[in-house]
Amino acid sequence: MKAMHLGLAAVVAGVMAAGPAGATPGTGVDVETLSKNTVDGTDYIVSRITVAPGGGTGWHYHPGEVFGFIAEGTMTHYDGGCVVDAVYDAGAPMKEGVGSGFVHNGRNEGSTPLVMEVVYINPVGTPLSVGVPEPGNCPIP
Repeated sequence: MKAMHLGLAAVVAGVMAAGPAGATPGTGVDVETLSKNTVDGTDYIVSRITVAPGGGTGWHYHPGEVFGFIAEGTMTHYDGGCVVDAVYDAGAPMKEGVGSGFVHNGRNEGSTPLVMEVVYINPVGTPLSVGVPEPGNCPIP
């Protein structure tokens, strides 16, 4: 459970990595790296990510594994088609898909801060996330 609790913060921290031109940046996102260790060619990064009300991670995908836990607030998770595919309330664990086939945007559509604990597991030097342009005809940033 502790590993899952640590995982979600990495989701948002990864979003802060540079992406291609036209990528949608996160808004209202604060990332605190709690731990970073490298073992046998794999980076293990633990982050706490806070998203202000109305904020979001921006559109992105993860090249490595991401596990998370919603510590406070609620995250509305949009898939690459700009459809809500999950809503995670406080106490909920989550896992992101790996690779460009799993584009998404995590939004705080509530009135209180969203706090996530996240663990990223990546090959050494791999970005935590890759930003992508907003899907066409999508009303959210």
